[in-house]
Amino acid sequence: MCAAVRGGSRAAAKPRGRAAADPARTRGDKGGRGQAASAKGRAGPAQISGGLTPKQTMIAAVAQLGAGLLVALGTGGRAEQLSFAAQDTANGVLGGMGYRLKAVHVQGASPMATADILAAAGLYKDQPILGLDLTLLRERVAKVGWVKDVRIVRLLPDTLVIAVAERKTLAVWQHGGRSDVIDVDGQVIPEADPGRFPTLPLIVGAGANENAGTILASVAARPRLMDRLEALVRVDGRRWDLRMKDGSLVQLPAVDEEAALIQLEQLDQRSRILELGFERIDLRDPSVVAVRPRDGALPGQLVAGGA
Repeated sequence: MCAAVRGGSRAAAKPRGRAAADPARTRGDKGGRGQAASAKGRAGPAQISGGLTPKQTMIAAVAQLGAGLLVALGTGGRAEQLSFAAQDTANGVLGGMGYRLKAVHVQGASPMATADILAAAGLYKDQPILGLDLTLLRERVAKVGWVKDVRIVRLLPDTLVIAVAERKTLAVWQHGGRSDVIDVDGQVIPEADPGRFPTLPLIVGAGANENAGTILASVAARPRLMDRLEALVRVDGRRWDLRMKDGSLVQLPAVDEEAALIQLEQLDQRSRILELGFERIDLRDPSVVAVRPRDGALPGQLVAGGA
């Protein structure tokens, strides 16, 4: 007899079947496994401790520094200490990423100047390169006597370039019982040792440095005269005497030195006077060239008009 079911007849029970797979979920699972597999085959961005990329770490370091400064502004007497602490924290994070000084390149300077520039810069290996105050560094380098102009470039992550325009040496200047090397503008280069520049011309006397550029250019244009020159002596702050290696003396006028040197050059071409030896050639009067022989016993010879 059939069993009675309240509310109507009982439907025949159907066996439970396996739930149909969700196409979207299936595709998602396959995609996830595919992405995971492909991720194994390609390298992601460089990570540092904590799973942060270098860019993220730099942002975090800057955020730390900014937060430290904000706190410092509201702490009165401890502001400076907290500011330094925040900066040290940022430098430490960035240093861990490799932003530390490894190399310094000095461009445009001689070996002697390079040594003085590096000493003035006061840099040391592995200091945080982003913590360098380039303005202060430039000021220190600019104070070096060799340096006419300087430009500093920071090449991340670990290199600094110091590009300078070096002052050109002109002469050794003797004055007041001391000797200095001067540049083409007559400025003293304190770091330059005169003993290391034996081939530079010698100028002597007060104010000689301020007027040396013009006269040296005129003398250097006459190789026979330049080869025999021992020193240029400034007289009374007005004119020059040329002291020769053989002890002779050439006296130039206070004005129009070039014309007097032309007279001397013409006289030497005719009589080879620079080779004969003399005590003095007086060119101070443009109308007369007075030559005194070396022995001093004979009276001075007057050569009218340089003839």
